[in-house]
Amino acid sequence: MKFKTTPYHSDLLKDQERLASFYNAILEYDSDNELAYDLGCGSGVLSYFLSPYFEEIIALEVSLKAAQCARQNLSDFQNVEVVNSDVLSYDFTKKADLIVCEMMDTALIDEEQIPVLRHAKKFLKQNGTIIPKGIINTAELVYMERDNVHWDEDGAKYEEFSNPKVYSEFDFLDDIDPEFEGIISIEAKMEGVVNGLKITTFVLLNDDIVCGPTPMLNPPLLIPLDERFVKSNEFINVKLKYIMGKGIESIKTEYV
Repeated sequence: MKFKTTPYHSDLLKDQERLASFYNAILEYDSDNELAYDLGCGSGVLSYFLSPYFEEIIALEVSLKAAQCARQNLSDFQNVEVVNSDVLSYDFTKKADLIVCEMMDTALIDEEQIPVLRHAKKFLKQNGTIIPKGIINTAELVYMERDNVHWDEDGAKYEEFSNPKVYSEFDFLDDIDPEFEGIISIEAKMEGVVNGLKITTFVLLNDDIVCGPTPMLNPPLLIPLDERFVKSNEFINVKLKYIMGKGIESIKTEYV
């Protein structure tokens, strides 16, 4: 099937690893299959994947152009309703078996995944499921050329000074505080000067499928630190703070 898309969603459709991960998670989902919500449906590709397995799918998309594309793409499916609406202002009236919410971003800092799910979960059945299931965040010490927060794309250059350290992981069915604050203790693997953290997010689609960063899903985020000389096997403690959904401007770091 050929999809009508916006330029941004065209790039999303080209990300085969991302699409395959969500498709396989939907295939493995097992339920009575009455109602699914597709939150932030974009061009409608995930609703397209859901359509054979649910009696009803309500697909919400805040962008008018993207919603128009989704309506056209899904016009042959009588069980799919595309609604041009912000999830936070949509009048939910039914409880769903499944919520699909693919509005992912590195550590969920620059995307409204957490506030959206906190609102929408009130309309999930008691035994309902969310795809993706959750995330795992890791941090690494790096020396980077740029002195501002930026994503690992468009020629970003850096050197890694540690192995990845898991600092946060959670299930979207849990009540998640969007204000993250923690001290991360990271062991340097060699000596030299570090001046940043590399944050990487891995998405848990379900208990069996983990999707790492892909071209359009969670590019690692590079965050400045004050320059510091580290020795091999030295543990460096960094306090990291941010508010999920409030953007990269909310990020704060310091050595402790």
